[in-house]
Amino acid sequence: MNLKDLDKKYVWHPYTQMKDWQTFDIKVIEKAKGAWLIDTKGRKYLDGVASMWCNVWGHTRKEIIDAMTDQIKKLQHSTLFGLANEPSILLAKMLINQTKGMSRVFYSDNGSTAIEVALKMALQFWRNLGKPNKSRFIALRNAYHGDTVGAMSIGYIDNFFSNYKKLLFPVQRVSSPYLYRRPSNISEEEFITYCIDSIERILKNNNNIAAVIMESGAQLAGGSIVYPNGYQKEIKKLCEKYETLFILDEVATGLGRLGSMIEYIKQESIPDIVVFGKMLTAGYLPLAVTLSTENIYNTFLSESDEFKHLFHGHTFTGNPIGCATAIANLELYRKEKLIDSVQRKSRIIEKRLDEIKDLEIVGDLRHKGMMVGIELVNDKKSKKPFVVKKKKTKYLIMEESLKRGVFLRPLGHVLQLVPPLAIPIRELNTLIDTTIEIIKHIQKIK
Repeated sequence: MNLKDLDKKYVWHPYTQMKDWQTFDIKVIEKAKGAWLIDTKGRKYLDGVASMWCNVWGHTRKEIIDAMTDQIKKLQHSTLFGLANEPSILLAKMLINQTKGMSRVFYSDNGSTAIEVALKMALQFWRNLGKPNKSRFIALRNAYHGDTVGAMSIGYIDNFFSNYKKLLFPVQRVSSPYLYRRPSNISEEEFITYCIDSIERILKNNNNIAAVIMESGAQLAGGSIVYPNGYQKEIKKLCEKYETLFILDEVATGLGRLGSMIEYIKQESIPDIVVFGKMLTAGYLPLAVTLSTENIYNTFLSESDEFKHLFHGHTFTGNPIGCATAIANLELYRKEKLIDSVQRKSRIIEKRLDEIKDLEIVGDLRHKGMMVGIELVNDKKSKKPFVVKKKKTKYLIMEESLKRGVFLRPLGHVLQLVPPLAIPIRELNTLIDTTIEIIKHIQKIK
């Protein structure tokens, strides 16, 4: 059996209907170089989704690989249960120096588990203060925070998680500032005010809210929904006013994706707890972190027999190879002035979107930094999500992109461009050119 057949026989893919997968001409990626993925037949595909939004420099970047190799030769893994290791210490210092308001770093393996850490920190913070009634969370609709039980609870998406609803805990959910899908009888400004006021009403009428949690700057998995100016800052003010914690998720939106190194600094909304992942290691290894303020951390300090310490940990917490990789990655950000480069490329994207906005099936364009969401609709008046006969929109777009030497994976009817941050301008233009070509093609067959 060849690799394609073996994959179909043995591998269960994420977020994939495997009955459909059996019919696909799947591409088996063997190697990669820069922004290009290369399959077993030597065909190249431009990585338009940054290998699930995590790749920074493209593939096989020498400085990153050298750091990984050097660390592998010295220490592969050593637990943080009762021991320490150099890379985890140095990375923690680096992260605290680059953020604002944070003072402590807790390591985990991926964004979902880092979110679980944040939730547990928030709940236990109040319990340690003698206020165990503060145990509920406020979260936004259209949010996505991961696939573990706590992350599903706060980032509940019915199509994704309805099968697991009995596992989940209740959450106070409010509208996100999804301006394109707002009620037709109110203005954008009125809807933003409504979204903020909804949070204040809950905080004002309930004394059991442990934290408000939201993605920072935008909802990426929710369809690239970019927050209006000042929205996040206003929510931070409400948290301060009503003495509740503010948790931000920068797993997908931090570290340059939206054009700023630390998005909450740009948004002027310092959280009590913040989570980073995905691009932390440039997409080369699994690693995530949960950062807290000193105020949060101090409430966990007590005598051992009081059991106020944080009961959470994973086998590979603070893995030296992952931490060494992250250090090399963050050093490259500084050396290459990556954020400046991202901002220049963001301006190029902005200009090129003028070529897309008037296409027949394009209902809305949302863009910030190196993230674009193109919402496809059957007609612009009704805003009905784009559908085609016989084949799901996302599968059609994936198929058409691969034919053209690009890999795109839309979220339903929202076509997303989330390339590696360091993608060369020539390849960035190729990505946009191909996207335009695909939209023009599929609008003919709706």
